[in-house]
Amino acid sequence: MSAITPSKSMSRKPVDWGLIGSYFFLFLLALAYLGPLLMLVNTSLKTMPSFMKDATNLATELHFKNFVDAWNKANFAKYLVNTILYTFSATAIYIAAAVFVAFPIARGYVKHANWLLTLFVIALFLPPALIPQFQLILNIGLYNNPIGYILLFLVNPMGIIILVNYIKTLPRELDEAAALEGCSYFRFVWAIVLPLIRPAIATVIVLHAIGIWNEIIAPTIYLTNKNYYPITRGLIVFQGVYGSNWPTLAAAVLMLTFPMLILFVFLQRYIISGLTAGAVKG
Repeated sequence: MSAITPSKSMSRKPVDWGLIGSYFFLFLLALAYLGPLLMLVNTSLKTMPSFMKDATNLATELHFKNFVDAWNKANFAKYLVNTILYTFSATAIYIAAAVFVAFPIARGYVKHANWLLTLFVIALFLPPALIPQFQLILNIGLYNNPIGYILLFLVNPMGIIILVNYIKTLPRELDEAAALEGCSYFRFVWAIVLPLIRPAIATVIVLHAIGIWNEIIAPTIYLTNKNYYPITRGLIVFQGVYGSNWPTLAAAVLMLTFPMLILFVFLQRYIISGLTAGAVKG
């Protein structure tokens, strides 16, 4: 008996135009996001004469001296240390405080916990109170002071909302078991809750740290001493002096983005789970 050969109509799979269209749309989105970044990288590797000759052409030689010039001329070392200090200290204090605020709200251990969570949600849509905030910092004597600048970043309703929704996914039996064992409240939150909510904490760390790192309005208002400038404020000074040297300026902008990019790469596997864990229950 001869083998039965399937017909062409049976072996040919139909073209899934919907899937192709989805991939094409995602490609366009990726191009829209990565296009400006790739142009910035290309500009940072050009010499000034080659940039003036054709700003959009690909760099024919890798001119890494732009990064050295930007580092030295923009006083990046001093500003980078200041920014790391502000970002690390403000984020660490905020995370430590936010967990102890979010846990009783998530568990309903305080009165009107749902209303408190609603207030944090409403705070997301309120404009920043710049004038009262400025008057407060000025009256307590922390204007043009690193401590006062750090205090500005200890309030973030988004982080509280993420932590509350994630903590709600933890079983309440943990609370009861800890109470039976005589575990104190602070020890329970620190030793048991914190390790279980690492994805949410990683998400809040990335969002909070990026917000502080890229902040430009606050240092312009509250810091007038050059010794206290963060890297974004220093970049404005650098742009004012070397704004016509676009390759060096592009190199400075890229160096500004590197630390947060590295932080995102190390914590990105936690971010999606931290954001979506409370999507169903919360």
